[in-house]
Amino acid sequence: MCSGKQKRVAIMARRRERRAQAIVAARTPPVSVSPWSRGSVLVDKWLLAPSNSYGEPAFVTRGYYVDVHFICSDCASQEVWTAAQQKWWYEVAKGYVYSTAARCLACRRQRRSGRTNNNKCNAIKAS
Repeated sequence: MCSGKQKRVAIMARRRERRAQAIVAARTPPVSVSPWSRGSVLVDKWLLAPSNSYGEPAFVTRGYYVDVHFICSDCASQEVWTAAQQKWWYEVAKGYVYSTAARCLACRRQRRSGRTNNNKCNAIKAS
């Protein structure tokens, strides 16, 4: 039988050990990084915004960003979210790491102009 104090000491020691292992794992580069595809950009894991998640996004596991094809949710046009745009979004603008592109540039600009316009007739409702 252990006292409550002994249990706490053991729990804290295990936590410290796990934290140290996590720091070492985060600092070591991934072992099996696939060869880059054309137009890909390397991920800097330390510049990403912190997220409260158990896993990590596919681009972090992979080690680089790749161009992602998507369909605009407003006008249904086929678009490409380039690796350079993703790097800016995740590392410079500190966007949420599980977010993806949903609208084309024209639709984003239209939504932005509707938000700044005080005329309620022309305002686009945010979803």
